[in-house]
Amino acid sequence: MTSRTAQRTHRAAVAEPRHRRGRRTLLWGIAALAIVGVVIAGLMTSRPVERSTSTAAPGFTLTDTSGETVSLSDFHGKSVILYFSEGAGCQSCLVQMGAIEKMTGQFDAAGITVLPIVMNSREQILADMRANGVRTPFLLDDGTVSAAYGTLGRGMHAGLPGHSFVVIDADGQQRWYGEYPSMWMDPEELLKTAQANL
Repeated sequence: MTSRTAQRTHRAAVAEPRHRRGRRTLLWGIAALAIVGVVIAGLMTSRPVERSTSTAAPGFTLTDTSGETVSLSDFHGKSVILYFSEGAGCQSCLVQMGAIEKMTGQFDAAGITVLPIVMNSREQILADMRANGVRTPFLLDDGTVSAAYGTLGRGMHAGLPGHSFVVIDADGQQRWYGEYPSMWMDPEELLKTAQANL
């Protein structure tokens, strides 16, 4: 082998690892950009959506977990907050209701009733209620009410309601809507927001 051939072979051997290092650096850079993109998308989609409204609240009649029939019209002359959630299997949803339940006295004093609504069977949601010590009856929806209030597919599952709240005044007017992909709204903030919009 001539010295010139040996030099070319040596240069090729040295260039090969450099080429691999460059490709590896490029791939790591692309991966880092992809991760940043996913994080930004996650932050954007987990931001709350809130809006004041002034429309007639869709009426409904549902059975709750205690076997009672509950209609929105039962609350005419009173203010109501509808709490839509994914329900059974969603620990955050039950924790949210448990925290609201601890403030029942404050909501009652403000003349506001909170009605949790889920798309589960009675047995499914009762098991989760017991596991989390939640006593407030949940209204059992077949999807009709969740769809009427525009909450279906607004969370992690296309066929279930997102973590949402609807404030309805004493005249049956929907006054405010809040959607929380983070799966949490501080109950004190919920009460203040409801009072500010009634």
